[in-house]
Amino acid sequence: MTAATRPDRRKPDALRCIRFRPKIAPEAAGSVLVESGRTRVICAVSVEESVPRWMREQKVSGGWLTAEYSMLPYSTRERKPRDISKGRLDGRSQEIQRLIGRSLRAVVDLEKLGARTLWVDCDVLQADGGTRTAAITGACVALEFAFHKLLKAKLLAESPLKERVAAVSVGIVNGRALLDLCYAEDKEASVDMNVVMTEGGRFIEVQGSGEEATFTDAELEAMLALARKGVADLLAAQRKTLD
Repeated sequence: MTAATRPDRRKPDALRCIRFRPKIAPEAAGSVLVESGRTRVICAVSVEESVPRWMREQKVSGGWLTAEYSMLPYSTRERKPRDISKGRLDGRSQEIQRLIGRSLRAVVDLEKLGARTLWVDCDVLQADGGTRTAAITGACVALEFAFHKLLKAKLLAESPLKERVAAVSVGIVNGRALLDLCYAEDKEASVDMNVVMTEGGRFIEVQGSGEEATFTDAELEAMLALARKGVADLLAAQRKTLD
């Protein structure tokens, strides 16, 4: 890849084509297939009418939300063994599912949820970079569909969703700040960053690091500016699907 051209000919501040396919898992309370370029993730929400044991023991009111993330064996060119075959969850998957859970809990009023648990499952069908950010963005859509269903069934008095959330990757590739890296760009990036933001423009999480490299204040500002634009575009795509 040259310094002037992205693999898919996008401009530096352009997202990959983003699309949401609702109700991909009919038995779930809410579900969506999110497609970001060639990255495809199924996000589905299940409702359990109880809370974790630690909440009962500590007499914590309200409900809970937790997430699980996995890459299906055929999501990458070389088969990825299932975690169950290794007898443990790998560190990357554990880190990502915790990120998804934190990102969603930041925008959900757990008191309004009542004494129930929401399980958010994110399964990667095809991986071409940005699976964790696509999972967060898609999970927010699936979560809102689930709340609509619970409201319709009169299991909730009002939606616990305080505001929507979306996430996007940015990075420095061949000296340029780029938005929404595909895998080919991600593996060449000297700096890689994932940004999670709310609809109100507040940050939930910023994960950034240099790969045998450093970055300046100006490069950081350039990446954050791209992330703000990308999140705004993702939120607009969510609204188009949900509203």
